[in-house]
This record gives sequence, structure tokens and C-alpha cells, in this order.
Amino acid sequence: MINIYKAENNILSKTEEINKGSWIDLINPTPEEIQLVTTNTGIEREIITKLLDEEELPRIEKRNEERLIILDTPYETDTNKHKYKTNPLGIILSEKGYLLTISLKEQPFLDYFKNSEIKLKNKNKTNFILQIFIMVAAIYQKELTSINEYINSKEKALSKSTNNKELLHLLNVEKTLVYFITSLKANEVVLEKLAKGLVLPILKEDEELLEDALIETKQAIEMASIYREILSSMTDTYATIISNNLNDVMKFLAGITIVFSIPTMVASFIGMNVPLGRIGSSPMSFIFIILISVLLSLIIAYILKKKNML
Repeated sequence: MINIYKAENNILSKTEEINKGSWIDLINPTPEEIQLVTTNTGIEREIITKLLDEEELPRIEKRNEERLIILDTPYETDTNKHKYKTNPLGIILSEKGYLLTISLKEQPFLDYFKNSEIKLKNKNKTNFILQIFIMVAAIYQKELTSINEYINSKEKALSKSTNNKELLHLLNVEKTLVYFITSLKANEVVLEKLAKGLVLPILKEDEELLEDALIETKQAIEMASIYREILSSMTDTYATIISNNLNDVMKFLAGITIVFSIPTMVASFIGMNVPLGRIGSSPMSFIFIILISVLLSLIIAYILKKKNML
């Protein structure tokens, strides 16, 4: 998919034609769409296709007429289990004035720029790019808050659980946090390189925005690191709790088996082909045997209960 925007009086509006100064947003583009962009902008096809690799790492790269900025953004792979991965978002700045954003997956936060009166300040679009970094950091923080709420909701279930299902969910969340921390640290490195002003000029009016972007990114890294430590400790603790819960169940079943084996033993002894004296000839013998069995079972149950085995 391809969306083209132009700045009229520094305000974005959608258009069908690619002109100098246009913002071209490519979302998993077809070969025909890539060809259209390369023909109209003069940007090499190889650069665009390279940014469509989902394994592409965040970095800054300077070509002859293009500057490439790549950062990682999060996306949810399983809503019910809060499983996330990260996806590279490529930004190409052409010396001819074109701005390209390229991603395999749709980036909903970019709609903020498309649907509002956000200005594309200065030729190098530094202000615009820094705002993207701030919004990406805010998305990470939002998702991390959601993950923390999910972890808290699982605590009660885990304390009573005897299977590994809930624990496996948390291990998936821990994997998500590893993805987040790795991507955020890489984004931070990109921001620190931008701060040197070697790739993009940092104007005085953009310095505060750059500082905000760094602060938000560092805060997201801190949040992810804290949640990962909490989750790692919690999974170890609840793995032990689940094991103990299972041991309690097995202990209870073993105790019940012993208690219910008493009537069987009594019936087996009484059923032997031996004389039972008055008990055998009494019309109340069956009731008497039942009472003996129940009494012995209650005594054994009491002893097991006292020993915390039932």
C-alpha cells in the first residue's frame, strides 16, 4: 500500500502525485508500487527493498543522496497472551526533498501526523523525525503498562494453579520484554547518533525535542528492565508454588487412598473362610462390620490429619 502526502502551507494533505517535498508512506508495498516510487524519486530500489527485511536492525546510514534512519516499533502477535514482537520502520530522507517511511506492517501512530495539522519543519524534517521517536517510545510505554496489568491479573490464578499453562503465558511475556529492551536500546543508540548532528542538523528549536525523545526512550528501557526483573523473579517463585500445589494434591490423594483401603481390608479379613464365633451367627453382623470399618477409617483419617497428611 502506498500513501502520498504533500505539505500545503506546512500542513499535510493527501495527494495522488509524487512531487518534491512529498511524504511517501509505504506499507508492505507491491513491486509495482516500489517501481513507481523509484521512478519518480530516483531512490535506488535496493534501498527500499532492504528496509522491508523484518530482521533489519535500528541504525543510521548515509548514502550519496539519501540518509536512512531505522528504528524498531512494537506490534502485538497474540492479543489474549500479550505476545509482542518488534518491526523495523525505515525512514529515507532524499537530498531532492522526498521523505519516505517504509514498513512491513501498518504503523497506526503515523495517522497522528496524517490527520492533524503537524508541520513538516525545515528541509531536513528533523522535527518530524524526532516526533516519531517520541511517539514510538510512548507506544512502548503504553504496551509495557498493559503488560504489567496482565502480569498482575495472573498472580491470583498462579497461586492456585497446578499446571504450567499460566506459567507458559508469563514466559511468553518475558520473551516480549527481551524484544522490547533490545529494540529500545538500539533506538536509543540511533537517537544518540542523531544528537551529534552528523547525519541531520539539530537546530536550536529541535534540541528540546531531542532531549524529550531520549528521556522517553530511556524511561521505556527502565520500565521494561524493571518488569523483566519482576517477572523473572515471579516465574521462579510461582514455579515452586505450582510444584507445591501439585504435591499437596498428591498427598491428599494418597491419604484418601489409605483411608478408603481400611473397609477393603476389614471386608477381606472377614470374608476369609474361618469361623467368626458369635459375630458370624449374629443377624447384626453386617452392621457391626460396617461400624468397625467406619470407626477404623475415622481413626486413620484423624491421625493423618494431625500429621498434616490429609
